[in-house]
Amino acid sequence: MTIAEDLQQLGADVAAWSTSRGFRPSDDIPRTPRPPAWVPLFAPSDVAETRARRAALEARLRALDVSGEDVAVQVDHRLLGAVLARGRWDLDVLRSWEHDPVFLLGQVLGPWFDLLLPPPPYPAEVQDALLAVARGIPARVDLALANLAGGAVADLAVVAAGDLADIERRFAASVDGLDGVVDPGVLAALRDAAPAAGAALAGLRTWLQERMGTFEPSRPVGREQFVWFLRHVALIAEEPEELVRAARQDHARAVVAETVTRHRHRDVPEAPLDADVDAQCARAAALEDRTRDFLEREDLLSQPPTLRRYLSRPLPASLEPLRFLGVNDDLTDEHRLDQDGVTYKPQPGPDLQYFDAAAARDPRLGIVHEGAHYKQLALTHAHPDPIRRRYVDSAANEGIAFYNEELMLLAGLFDDAPHSQTVVHNFNRLRCLRVVVDVSLATGDLTLAEAVDLFVRTVPMDRTTAQEECAAYLNTPGLAMSYHVGKQQLLRLAADVIARDGDAFRFRDLHDRVWGNGNVPFSLQRWELLGDRSEVDALDRAVEREERDR
Repeated sequence: MTIAEDLQQLGADVAAWSTSRGFRPSDDIPRTPRPPAWVPLFAPSDVAETRARRAALEARLRALDVSGEDVAVQVDHRLLGAVLARGRWDLDVLRSWEHDPVFLLGQVLGPWFDLLLPPPPYPAEVQDALLAVARGIPARVDLALANLAGGAVADLAVVAAGDLADIERRFAASVDGLDGVVDPGVLAALRDAAPAAGAALAGLRTWLQERMGTFEPSRPVGREQFVWFLRHVALIAEEPEELVRAARQDHARAVVAETVTRHRHRDVPEAPLDADVDAQCARAAALEDRTRDFLEREDLLSQPPTLRRYLSRPLPASLEPLRFLGVNDDLTDEHRLDQDGVTYKPQPGPDLQYFDAAAARDPRLGIVHEGAHYKQLALTHAHPDPIRRRYVDSAANEGIAFYNEELMLLAGLFDDAPHSQTVVHNFNRLRCLRVVVDVSLATGDLTLAEAVDLFVRTVPMDRTTAQEECAAYLNTPGLAMSYHVGKQQLLRLAADVIARDGDAFRFRDLHDRVWGNGNVPFSLQRWELLGDRSEVDALDRAVEREERDR
């Protein structure tokens, strides 16, 4: 086989390893398509096996010399390196599997939630998997408790105990929500399994509450490890301080832009809420059509006939009691490109959380971000190169969606919605602060409580959403910064392509390429698209320094 063919075979083996051995994420971008019966492996013996398999894959990658190959092959080689580096980060640096109750709750109960995300009808294998997950919860809680016995993180124990409040009733309610959705016999068996599952989850809550005073506070990964993540996983050459500085500057711009826009439209009444969630979803479908037409008409992004819809649906009764377990949407995957993307919405009302409240007023505020995720992932999942179809790091994905929000604002999509213009600037304000919070939590400059208070005071944001966000940042350093950092990288790339192409520049050409390669970090996209190796060379120099300093 050629080196390129060897690399593709290694890519298939890396994908099989990450599919079978990877942990379950709570975010929607890195969701990996897995067999319905899959459950995460987080016992210490399983982690040791996962680590050993990763080491073998790393050795094979190092043995492949791609220096004489085309740039595309060299990019694929670095993508696989980043995937394996993420495995090292998760297993050996974060070590969430042994001390993070929020993470472990996601490994225990998350597979139930994930099985319910694609819209019904559920095939027999999914119904069987739901029953297996429900029956397996007590044993998997025991595994989690065994891991946590070595010492849980106090900050995250507080969040996990809060997530588990009234869990017996809520899990039973999730099961009852499947009435009329699954086979009656399966529903009866699920109802039989629910009390033991609920009791085990309640036991986890009690265990955390009784030992809360003995847990150690969270410890930041520290600057050195965070820089390693930037260089090896996210493939970002900037220093953490540079990322924070850029975010603070953009935050000031967003605050002024939001205030000016709000003042300009101060006499315009706010858009009313829909009468109910069905009306909201119907309006969202019409606005999704208009947004697709807008992208085509303004020559911004191709909407091929194979690209399905991004639709809103009422939040199902089975998901509502457990919605804390992840983003409530289904963005499909590389095996389901014939299905629509779906976002689940609660009933509109005055007490909605931050993002739901914005989308209830104008569904396009979700369509231009989560809908951009759906489009990017659907286009990337159809990439002819299998290595490009797979998730690497969130900076490119979230950067594209965040960039798309302001792109749509500047292009005129929200000209008919003054208050939505204000919200887009507020989103920008939030995502700039995310960089400050994410990096500061990782380096130890902020505690979790201080980060929550910063969001509540400065965005402003409701405390529930702020706590959920900051807890996620604490156990997944580098995720929250990805929105702003990726957007800034894409803006620089776009500006350089505009300068190169001059009058021949078309946004459609750039965006079609970027969306279609949306899992590829921008340092590598820049190398391919512009022939600019500056960021790649900076990363290589940083790695050389690491090796010299060992």
